[in-house]
This record gives sequence, C-alpha cells and structure tokens, in this order.
Amino acid sequence: MFYWVVKAVLAPILRLLFRPWAEGTEYVPRSGPAILASNHLSFSDHFFAPLPLPRKVVFLAKSEYFTGRGIKGLFSKAFFSGVGQIPVDRSGGEASERALATGLRVLAGGNLLGIYPEGTRTPDGRLFRGKTGVARLALEARVPVIPCAMIGGFEFQPPGRITPQLRIRPGVRFGKPLDFSRYYGLETDRIVLRAVTDEIIYEIMRLSGQEYVDEYAARHKAQQQAERRAFRQASSGADNAAPAQAGKPAAESAVAGSADGVAGAGGSAVAGAGGWGGAPSPHAEAAGGPGLGFNVAG
Repeated sequence: MFYWVVKAVLAPILRLLFRPWAEGTEYVPRSGPAILASNHLSFSDHFFAPLPLPRKVVFLAKSEYFTGRGIKGLFSKAFFSGVGQIPVDRSGGEASERALATGLRVLAGGNLLGIYPEGTRTPDGRLFRGKTGVARLALEARVPVIPCAMIGGFEFQPPGRITPQLRIRPGVRFGKPLDFSRYYGLETDRIVLRAVTDEIIYEIMRLSGQEYVDEYAARHKAQQQAERRAFRQASSGADNAAPAQAGKPAAESAVAGSADGVAGAGGSAVAGAGGWGGAPSPHAEAAGGPGLGFNVAG
C-alpha cells in the first residue's frame, strides 16, 4: 500500500521537474511473474525505471540501505521498504544463495522482480559484463526476462553528485520479453548460464546504445581505485623525497634519483602483472557464488 502512496506523491513531481520519457511499456506484462533486467547508470534508476509502469516492481537492494543508524537510517529503511525493495547481503558465497532464494520467492508470488545484472552502477557510463544470477533466476523460476535500458541517467546524475542535471531528460526503454524455455532444466550448467546472461546484456546494449566492456564493473572500479591509490602514494613519495635530496651533492642526488626511478618502474611492472585489466577469470563466478546482480547504489 505504501508503495502506491509514495508513487502517487512522487510521480507528478518527478514528471514535472525532470520530464522523463519512456518507450516500450507495452512489452512489460501487466500480471504474472517476470524479471526486469536493467543497466544501472545512477541512483535515479530506482525511480525512473518503475515510474511509467502500472504495476509494482520489487528490487533486491543492498542491505546497507536497511541497517543505518539514527534518523537518517530509520528514514532510509522506511523508504526502501515502502517502495518494495528487499534487503540482500552482497558478501558472496552463502549470502548469494540466500539472495537467489529471496528472488525466487518474489517470483513465486507472481511479482515483477527488478535486477541489475552488472551488479553495481557503471563507473563511466559504459555497459559491463553481466553476472549469471539473473540467468539462474530466469531458469529456476521459468519466467521471461524483460530487458530494460536506462537512458541519460549517467549524465543526469553523475557518480558522486547529489543534485541532478536538469538539462538532461532521463529515459527508459523496454524491450520485448526474452524466452529461455529452451534452457529449462539446465540452470546448473555454467556455459548455459553465461550464454543466457550474455543474451540479456546484448539486448540491454542494443536498447541503450552503450559501449560494452567484457569486464565486471566491480573489478573495473577496484582497478581504478588501486590506480588512484598508487598515484597518490607515488606523488606523496616524490614530495617527501625532494626536501631530502635538496642538500645532497649533484652526483649523490643523481644516484638517488636513479634508484627512485628503478623502484618506481619495478612497482609499476608488478602492478601491471597483477592482471587488473582484461576479461575476468572463468572461475571468478564459481569463487564468488552465483554472481547475482544486486540493486547496488555504489
């Protein structure tokens, strides 16, 4: 009930302020269980994806939305519970299996389940490799998957920015339901799960027009953070070394500078050999559980 109250209050405000647009809403079934699989551009996706639909969308949300303290924590818990979001633990392993079971219960109740196959928000506006949890849900629940593409959300609310860009009109485009009945009974086959996930991601890419990156978004974010830390450490080291060398003879300073250069080159080589870039290991999902794509605002 609270879901519809919140939607009735927010919808006119969102439409007036931000002028969102929608295409393909006729492809979303008006009843019965189904999965709404979307790209994830910004926090605003939580509002603009379900806005044009006449039925409730239940999203799996990260548990941090429900565990905050103080007034802000209570407000966050009440709001996300009220708009139909269900907390899930993203730590992997058994937690991923519990999240999968939660998603199956939502679908068993005849609901429309919203999920972000990439597992987190895009760090740069591109579309990243999907996690196979969406495929497991579709095959185990035996439900269709409606591809959903958020448009303009990354520019509308870039990472780290709270206030939206009013000159950008956010949009959503729904695609025709995807039928995976040919794979029913094969939900434990990793090759099948990857094929189904890739087909879903391809349809999202076709609808959104995004550039595709065959790498997990979370891994790409971790790589970027590691590179930023390394840059800050290198900058800090250079600043500290400069005063120490200021009083040395020219020859000694040259030797020290050369040594510093060798150390820096070695560090970069080791970091590069760590395998940050490129496609993920084929064993990555096995180590991290089913790889369920969560509703992550990070």
